[in-house]
Amino acid sequence: MQQGSIQNDSLLKLLEYNQRSLAFEKTGPAERQQATNWSGVIFRTGDYRLICGIDDISEILDFPDITAIPMSQPWLLGLANVRGNLVSVCDLMWFLTGIRSPVTARTRLLLTDLQGHPVAILIDEVFGQRHLNTDTSRNSKTYMDTALAPYVSREYTTGDETWGEFDIKALMAMPGFMSGSLH
Repeated sequence: MQQGSIQNDSLLKLLEYNQRSLAFEKTGPAERQQATNWSGVIFRTGDYRLICGIDDISEILDFPDITAIPMSQPWLLGLANVRGNLVSVCDLMWFLTGIRSPVTARTRLLLTDLQGHPVAILIDEVFGQRHLNTDTSRNSKTYMDTALAPYVSREYTTGDETWGEFDIKALMAMPGFMSGSLH
């Protein structure tokens, strides 16, 4: 009888250790680090240095051949065939400022999703991926008086560079962006 009691006590102790372990994982260093780290794709469009959440970008593409769409806004450059999928290609700076982005060897497309449809945003250059601590972000002052103000509310400073956190979902929600046809 005593041996059964010892086994029950041992089992209860193991269950207690398991519960304590699970509780520790929820507030452990790994979760705290995950809560304060943010990953993004850093890029440049015009004179603006921006970062967009890595989860908002499905792919970074070289500039492909594009077929123009008749009767569309000039910033809607056309359609590209990306592995059998038709993708709308939009020039971000042209949409925001009316100034067309030059296409160079460094020009890239950020592929994202608009209500289940792939959309590619033309940008001037991609610098790569960066992991930032959200504790170091601040309300954007750099972009406050620019065409990017509705899409950049936070910014990060690393060294002597400031990166505006570009909200691609806010861009996709803009009625003007949603309507690429000429009226």
